Amino acid sequence: MNDFDNDHHSVLQRLATFPRCRLAHVPTPLEAMERLSTRLDGVALFVKRDDCTGLGFGGNKIRQLEYYLGQALKVKADTVLITGAVQSNFVRATAAAARRCGMECHIQLEERVPNVDELHRSSGNVLLNRILGATLHSYPSGEDEEGADAKLKEIGEELRQDGSVPYIIPLGAAHDPLGALGYIDAAAELLTQLDQRSLRMDHLIVSSGSGATHAGLLFGLRALGSPIGVIGVCPRRDAESQAQRIAGHIEKLSNMLDLKSDITSDDIRVTDVSLAPGYGQLNDATMEALTLTAECEGLFLDPVYTAKAMAGLLHLARQREISGNVLFWHTGGQPALFGYGDALTGHQ
Repeated sequence: MNDFDNDHHSVLQRLATFPRCRLAHVPTPLEAMERLSTRLDGVALFVKRDDCTGLGFGGNKIRQLEYYLGQALKVKADTVLITGAVQSNFVRATAAAARRCGMECHIQLEERVPNVDELHRSSGNVLLNRILGATLHSYPSGEDEEGADAKLKEIGEELRQDGSVPYIIPLGAAHDPLGALGYIDAAAELLTQLDQRSLRMDHLIVSSGSGATHAGLLFGLRALGSPIGVIGVCPRRDAESQAQRIAGHIEKLSNMLDLKSDITSDDIRVTDVSLAPGYGQLNDATMEALTLTAECEGLFLDPVYTAKAMAGLLHLARQREISGNVLFWHTGGQPALFGYGDALTGHQ
């Protein structure tokens, strides 16, 4: 048994101590992006297709929900509660997972994006939430994680008093990033795929919003002895704030798994180059990334997360800050395209 096998076994042993509900179609494909690579000097681009995780239009949140729903089932919950933006992929995926597990779902939609139109409030993920039969609530602020979590607890308490057994998926960074465990597992999956194909990656680019996917991948890769550079592209907050959030997640993961982490501040790399003017708002770089990826690869990105992540990747490549084999982690989110239909056509 080589060092990778030993590390792999150790990490999986720790992951196996957490309740898990299998939901995702895995392993997800690892594909070359040959035509898009020709637009980038010195970069061979690949994509990890976590838009193909299957349940409820897929996306990265399905891997995370395996651990949240595992815990919900352990406590015999009959209702799941979650908060997120109006076009949140996480809340849509949660509603689908809850239904798969025979549970009700209450969704709190936060006003994170200014001046949205009626299509934004009725199509895309919102439409899917309604089709899934989720109960929708509204929260007036989009930058108040503590307040949103507190309101969610109030809703949960009302449900409890009515005889339900609620399980809350929290938003704030003060909570243990349970969903990040899904991306420690995903890191092991990736390394297995690379080993099978005798393929090496120099950099991995991923959207870094809540930070669970970014932190889980970074923690998992380092725990498994991989030096792949992980760069998170910020879709919601500035780079400094996001780096602090990732560092907090890494510390919590270390405690949760009782596994010492050698991750340093140099490992936590983030860029907010494609963030402006803010969360869920389009810019020229995002539009270019979205259309270029579609035209070159027939691959759709979403305007909130993956298109901004690809815009960050394009910037880093053009500035020669990354080179060699580069992996873009596609976190899904395509249903949001339909909620942004008018904004996208108006931005062209």
